[in-house]
Amino acid sequence: MNQIVEKQANRLIYEKSPYLLQHAHNPVNWYPWSEEAFQKAEKEDKPIFLSIGYSTCHWCHVMERESFEDEEVAQALNDFFVSIKVDREERPDIDSIYMNVCQALTGRGGWPLTIIMTPDKKPFFAGTYFPKSSIRGRMGLLQVLERIEEGWDNNRERVIKSSNEIVQVIQDEENQRIDEISSKEMAEAVDKTAEMFSDYFDRKYGGFGTAPKFPTPHNLMFLLRYWKLREDDSALEIVEETLDKMYRGGVYDHIGYGFSRYSTYDKWLVPHFEKMLYDNALLAITYLEAFQARGEEEYAEIAEEILTYVIRDMTSEQGGFYSAEDADSEGIEGKFYLWTPQEVKDVLGEELGTEFCEYYDIATKGNFEGKSIPNLIGNNERKAKLEERFGEAKQKLFEARAKRVHPYKDDKILTSWNALMIVAMARAAKSLNKDIYLEQAEKAIDFIWNNLRNEDGRLLARYRDGDAAYLAYVDDYAFLVWALIELYESSFNAKYLKMALELNDDLIRYFWDDKQGGLYLYGSDGEELITRPKEVYDGAIPSGNSVATFNFLRLARLLNDNDLQEKADSQIKAFWNQIKEDNIYYSYFMSSLLFVLAEGREVIIVGNREANDTKEIRDALRDNFTPFTTTLLKDERNSELLSEIAPFIENYQQIDDKVTAYICQNYTCQSPTTDLDEIRERLM
Repeated sequence: MNQIVEKQANRLIYEKSPYLLQHAHNPVNWYPWSEEAFQKAEKEDKPIFLSIGYSTCHWCHVMERESFEDEEVAQALNDFFVSIKVDREERPDIDSIYMNVCQALTGRGGWPLTIIMTPDKKPFFAGTYFPKSSIRGRMGLLQVLERIEEGWDNNRERVIKSSNEIVQVIQDEENQRIDEISSKEMAEAVDKTAEMFSDYFDRKYGGFGTAPKFPTPHNLMFLLRYWKLREDDSALEIVEETLDKMYRGGVYDHIGYGFSRYSTYDKWLVPHFEKMLYDNALLAITYLEAFQARGEEEYAEIAEEILTYVIRDMTSEQGGFYSAEDADSEGIEGKFYLWTPQEVKDVLGEELGTEFCEYYDIATKGNFEGKSIPNLIGNNERKAKLEERFGEAKQKLFEARAKRVHPYKDDKILTSWNALMIVAMARAAKSLNKDIYLEQAEKAIDFIWNNLRNEDGRLLARYRDGDAAYLAYVDDYAFLVWALIELYESSFNAKYLKMALELNDDLIRYFWDDKQGGLYLYGSDGEELITRPKEVYDGAIPSGNSVATFNFLRLARLLNDNDLQEKADSQIKAFWNQIKEDNIYYSYFMSSLLFVLAEGREVIIVGNREANDTKEIRDALRDNFTPFTTTLLKDERNSELLSEIAPFIENYQQIDDKVTAYICQNYTCQSPTTDLDEIRERLM
């Protein structure tokens, strides 16, 4: 039996990636990214056909059905190319380099990413999705392959010259470090960013720009911090309007919770139905921050629903979080999530079913391909009232929907995305005062620490089916340091702060550019590719460099560490010429600038963390949106370890055996106090 499977399958059958395994039985003779593939291409004098995608990518599935499962396409690829498949979520280094090539050559990018290159990895052709044959002005894959074959055979010199020029261009895109940046320049940059977001804001439907419309929660995080620093209510209004409209749209799963990847409509009605772990992590964080900023319970409830979805559907038994759920089921996009009025009434009965359909826009004609996506667009009734009326009904519909064929779940566990969800869980534990979220965050950290490091302690990027692989990238380190800082400020367990510092040291050791500053995408001990990029663009998720900059600033302030402050300054100088222009594409980095500009506040609490008076201070911190505040807690249980990390903490003692707060702001420290009312007032 094994012999039959191996004969029918290509080399991807031995991989762990769900995306690669989806292609393991294609007639294309796929190779994973490997020396074997490149040696074969060099020996046989063939170009490389590189295809990059991910398991829940709708158009990746379409291209597979149309082309990679097709015998005619497979023969062309097998005869004249060496074909390589890459999972972009496992190898973001490869994806980043060749996506930059595609954007430079074509002016756009996306997945599936199609690259054709020489055996020494130098690209000379790039594109995204291609149909099998040319249609409606779009060149077909067969025609592309035919032209490439002709050029490779008859005009090789021109092809090689082109590939060398492309590589030279991307290697020359090194950031030029500048010597100094004034506070005034930083202030002008963040003000310009806020103005640009105001200009791009969709005042009718919320969000930014037109369809397709992405959540990009870190844009909203920036605006919340801008509102806090500048007391600019218009920034807060943009955040609130966007969060409300996204939740009420079809991009939110009102039956089973969680957000889909993006909306194909301006008004958030029709999503691209895949659900990504990172989107839901960042959105949960943003709704929690809005809850702290406004005290609006509805935001907390939405955040909890997101986390309910993740704990229920996206968490492994060991505690790690899965990557994504597909848009398709039974080969049809969105089928799992759609309803007809009759289907609703079959579950809820005629009267309640009719009422539910009226509220959630489920009509006979449908709002998507003859069926309906439940949504609350145009319905402004409070969430609490809707839950009171339809909470049980939604549970019944959820149970009925659970009997359908589910979308495919990508069950690989990525360090970087898990770290973002750990941030969300830790923030929920802190802002909602619920231990369940702290327990989930701690379990996930334990899973990563025990399963996603090699014998030398080097962090790894991906875990699946008992196998951990790929040296971790800058995002893995930066996001996990962020997660550990949040876990510390949620639990005040000093071991998390120590772990954060250890990882931060490794981040600098493996990724830091000693000449120009900034962090490379992959480590000095990683595979050498045609270039070693430094990413700062905050796309679907914040960049590793943006998050690392914020981490350096927070750790420097927490621990009075001048070296980390210098690292943060160096980051800003390294990327300044890039980020100061198209500001809105670097919104998380701009949040770091807000942290620099704010009159930061350091709080040191000395007292038993379980004592009632200490808990009251922690409650005061929890109940307010304090993005520019750092907090250390010294008590008997963590005093020794905290002193090891931050020796200066020895100078801070309790007064009269009472919980004592030391609060400093803008380089000035107030006298320590044991008066709880005074402490609360100072923390507002």
